[in-house]
Amino acid sequence: MDANLVGEAAALATATLWTFNTLLFTSASKKLGPLNVNAYRIIMAIGFLTVAHLILLGTVIPNASNEHWFWLGISGIIGLGIGDFGLFSAFVTLGPRRTVLIMALSPIFASIGAYILTGETISATAIIGISVTLAGIIIVILEREDRSGEQAVTNSLKTRGLALALVGAIGQGIGLAFSKKGISLDPNAPINPLSATLMRMVFAAIFVWISLTVVGKLPELRRAPSDKTGMKHTAAAAFIGPFLGVTLSMVAVTFTEAGIAQTLMSLMPVMIIPVVWVLNKQRTSWRGVLGALIAVVGVAIIFLT
Repeated sequence: MDANLVGEAAALATATLWTFNTLLFTSASKKLGPLNVNAYRIIMAIGFLTVAHLILLGTVIPNASNEHWFWLGISGIIGLGIGDFGLFSAFVTLGPRRTVLIMALSPIFASIGAYILTGETISATAIIGISVTLAGIIIVILEREDRSGEQAVTNSLKTRGLALALVGAIGQGIGLAFSKKGISLDPNAPINPLSATLMRMVFAAIFVWISLTVVGKLPELRRAPSDKTGMKHTAAAAFIGPFLGVTLSMVAVTFTEAGIAQTLMSLMPVMIIPVVWVLNKQRTSWRGVLGALIAVVGVAIIFLT
């Protein structure tokens, strides 16, 4: 099978997992708070990844150079530490559907970051596909709230939520570019995606827990496990997202361009429409359906690159 197709298929699978994961993280963040969810889900994810790494690769610690650890460590701090904090905070403020719409901007930052860090360029056809996909997502974004069944928020909260979601988009896009840099240090022997994911998580955990300790959030962190439902949702989300999803995202960025991978992973705004329709009774209009169809056409163009 063509390597690009493997990467693109992995990116689509990532988007599917993250779509359902969004609802779990939203529920957990409302119960525990976004800071607590981010802190505990990283620890849980490291546990899942360590076990999988031992079973599949035979070691607990990834076999990687200091340079690998450096670039993937930065990626984890930016993407999983800072970016995901913005993402979870926006979930609470804006809701899952509106937040993932803003996250559709992340391919732009991924492409810019990859160009600066690795000199990676994207073909003209792929750029057209990305543009068409983003156009479809923008059409979905412009759907009126009163037609989506979502609760309206004040302008101040919406501004704050949009800013947090933008932090998430920038963090995930730039973080993915740093991942590409770290994974591709030796083009003839790229680091295993599972190892790359574990390395990113370790640095993200160190960053998050040190940051929360410095700002005096440890007492709040100690109280969080008393909410059993919130912790169950966090554990389930950690397995689906940071374990399965992030690992597949590393497969995607290993085998295809960062901008294309991030574009395909940014199809969540389209995928989430039927999910919230069925689970949360949030209906969408013809505009949302049209945007979804256009986004799918864009994905088809990318696959034909």
